Amino acid sequence: MWLWNKIKQLAISFRAGVVTLRYPFESRPAPEDFRGQPVWDHAKCIGCAGCANHCPARTIFLRDICQEVRILLYDSSRCTYCGRCADLCPEKAITMSDRFELATDNRQDITQTIELFMMTCQRCGRCYDLEIKNYIDRLSRLGYRYDSLEVRKVIQRSTADFSPEELEKTIGYERPGRLDK
Repeated sequence: MWLWNKIKQLAISFRAGVVTLRYPFESRPAPEDFRGQPVWDHAKCIGCAGCANHCPARTIFLRDICQEVRILLYDSSRCTYCGRCADLCPEKAITMSDRFELATDNRQDITQTIELFMMTCQRCGRCYDLEIKNYIDRLSRLGYRYDSLEVRKVIQRSTADFSPEELEKTIGYERPGRLDK
């Protein structure tokens, strides 16, 4: 009886064929609405900072290094791929790709940096893109931002006029250490 049951099990398993993927060599395609790593289109980006202001994982950083240049840094090491940045982008410059296997030894492989050349409104001090001039009302924060790109920290500080002193403070920013008891 026992032997007969085992023979039946073998017959059933041989009839099924191969049911697993040869994973590293053959990957299953991602579903249609899958949210993988965000991808920026620098030609569409107006530098409004909506993505950086609303990122729940704080993986998008902005810094104005002078009056005309704004740097956007995306650090994928903490990203949860929620897609909020793509949903909030007014120009649809951010799209969610189907890439999710991003294991690497080098942090630069999963970091994207975009340099945006901006102009500043002479009346209010807000930045706007050189190529797209009609989107000034869509910006959410006034003035220049000074996020720390070195330690990847959002610093909620902005000024109406570009300040090299504020930039130096954020370049030298250090995270708080441990409290000794």
